[in-house]
Parts: sequence; structure tokens; C-alpha cells
Amino acid sequence: MNEEYDVIVLGTGLTECILSGIMSVNGKKVLHMDRNPYYGGESASITPLEDQLVKMLLYTEVTRYLDFKVTEGSFVYKGGKIYKVPSTEAEALASSLMGLFEKRRFRKFLVYVANFDEKDPRTFEGIDPMKTTMREVYKKFDLGQDVIDFTGHALALYRTDDYLDQPCCETINRIKLYSESLARYGKSPYLYPLYGLGELPQGFARLSAIYGGTYMLNKPIEEIIVQNGKVIGVKSEGEIARCKQLICDPSYVKDRVEKVGQVIRVICILSHPIKNTNDANSCQIIIPQNQVNRKSDIYVCMISSAHNVAAQGKYIAIVSTTVETKEPEKEIRPALELLEPIEQKFISISDLLVPKDLGTESQIFISRTYDATTHFETTCDDIKNIYKRMTGSEFDFEEMKRKKNDIYGED
Repeated sequence: MNEEYDVIVLGTGLTECILSGIMSVNGKKVLHMDRNPYYGGESASITPLEDQLVKMLLYTEVTRYLDFKVTEGSFVYKGGKIYKVPSTEAEALASSLMGLFEKRRFRKFLVYVANFDEKDPRTFEGIDPMKTTMREVYKKFDLGQDVIDFTGHALALYRTDDYLDQPCCETINRIKLYSESLARYGKSPYLYPLYGLGELPQGFARLSAIYGGTYMLNKPIEEIIVQNGKVIGVKSEGEIARCKQLICDPSYVKDRVEKVGQVIRVICILSHPIKNTNDANSCQIIIPQNQVNRKSDIYVCMISSAHNVAAQGKYIAIVSTTVETKEPEKEIRPALELLEPIEQKFISISDLLVPKDLGTESQIFISRTYDATTHFETTCDDIKNIYKRMTGSEFDFEEMKRKKNDIYGED
């Protein structure tokens, strides 16, 4: 192990594995180690995926090593009940989530979103995408609070209501993406890897290995060696691997991270599908913050034998949210009530840790711990952020694909 690497990666969470794959494709010499004997870290048992992560999977061609299945339904919570998320004109008119007049206004809004093109001012209809806030857009279409709740949180996938006073362009594009993804996949816009989320980091690990990355699991990390404020290597079992840059999760550098909150996750074993989901074998439920008098949403992801993660007749539901009080178990009660009866549940509360600095001086680049969201958007943002800090340039999907083809002569 006494070699020199461009990049050493510690931890096999999704963030670390994707960056390991990306750096290997970029021609860097990568050593990837973890103290655990398995892949996935805290992402080993979370949630479905869409949007940016799907792009990363496609552009890096990690899809070669993975099989996916659509999550059967997407639901939203209102007044103690769950409803299918309407994201097309036909679904809007058929939905029991809204009254007749609200349906018409929401349908008009969806038609506007479908036709919206930020490069074509003719589609703006008096809205300035870079100045008009989303709150003003909702007002223009006369949409009520319940509709605003499920649009912002179950379609645009925002965690809080901060987006309401931001320029509307990003939100409209998010809703448009949701609708287009639904049109492409059918029952919902969410995909889930067969055999569970642990497959995702493994897929990127295979990518890294194909392009020369070295992997060592079950490897104790004794020391991260820093000289003159800059990382020079990692010591393991008495040997030192030298490096120019280090990527790691917060557990390896506890003195360089700070706690900014907590997340509660509950894994529930059920012997039945969730009520009012049309007996779906898999689904996602979002409980918008306003519906339960909270500052952040509650997420439920349910999967089953359809995704090869449970025995026939068994269902696994994962509930997660950001902790806001001293009684986190009470906070997720609305979600647990939707799942009753629950055979068994496993509760974990983990700290939300973030790096204290950008890592540009020490060249130690630390990922953020996984938050309560169930679609990996924040994880992808973190990956792109770390990439920029390491390389000085923005992560570009097309450039990534071009480099991969140019350097390794692929089609």
C-alpha cells in the first residue's frame, strides 16, 4: 500500500463512491478504503431516486451494472389521509385532492408549466422567470394553500417553504421534470434499484475499478496524515498511502465537522401494503410540513419483494424527517399511523454533520451526512459542490461523457 495516489477516498457512502468513479474516469489514480465490510454507509437503506442522480447514472453508464424498477405510486398527505399526487391534466381533473374549481385552476397551471420554456419569452405569459417569485405565480393562478403544499413539496420536491420567495424559474422546471419523468416511467417518476440502494454505490465502485481505482474494504484507518496544514496520506495497519487530495465522510474527521441538526429514520416491517395506495408494492409518500404544523417535511418510502429487498408478502417502509423537538418519535407519528399495523420497527437518530471549511487549503474534502429527503437531490448537489472545490471547475454532465469517451476510446 506504500504508493502515491492522486486521490484517496474514505467511506463507501453514495457521495464517496460517485466521486471515486468520477475521479477515476477523469484519469486520476484513486485508492478507495472503508473501515466497513459493506458498501453504502448511511445510504445503504434509504429511498427512491430521480432527477440529477439519474443523469449521473446515465452519463457515467453505471446503468450497465444495475437494474431498476419503477416505484408504483407517488402520494401526498392531506388532513390525515393520503392521495395520489396529480401531475397531469387528466389526473388533476380526476383527483379527489381538490374541489371542482380548484381542479380547473390547477389544470390551467399544469398546462402553463408544460408549455413553459425559459428560452422562449412567448411562453412566459407576463411572468419574469428570473424575478417573479413562486408565491406570485401561485397567486396568478389563484391556487389555494393545500394545492401549494403538494405542488411545492410533492412535485417540486422542496423540503421547506423557502422556495416561495425565490425566482420561479427553478420551481417551474422542477415541476416540469416531475411531469415528464412520470410520462416516461408511467406509475410514478421514481426508480428504485433491484436489491436495494446498496447497489448504487457498488455500481460506482465498479466504474472506478474499471478505470484503475483500487478498493479496500474492511480496512481500519489509523490516521490521516497532515503536514503544514495539507493532507499527504492515510495510515492503515502500519502502512502509509500517500495522496494529493482526500475525500471522506464526516465519521473519519470528527474534528473537522460540526453538527447542524439531526435526522430520525424508522425502518418498519409490514405484512401488508399501505392503505389507500391501491395495494401498491412500492410507493413514496410526502407529508408536507404545513399539514402537520412542522418546519420540514416527513418522507415515507415503501418497497417490497417487487424490488428484491423483502420476502414475499413482506413490506419495508422507511420514515424519515429532520428532528425539530426533544421528542423525535412523536414527530413521525403521523407517518407511522399511515403504516399500521406495524410488525416491527427500528429507530435510529443520526447527527447531520457538515464540514467546517471548504477543504481547499487542507485538500481534505468532506461530504455532508444524508438528510431526510428521499430523492438524493441534496446528495447530488453535495457531489457537484465537492467536485468544484477539488477541480476548480463546475461538474458538467456532457463534459464528463466526452472525457470518458476520449480518454478510454469508448463509443
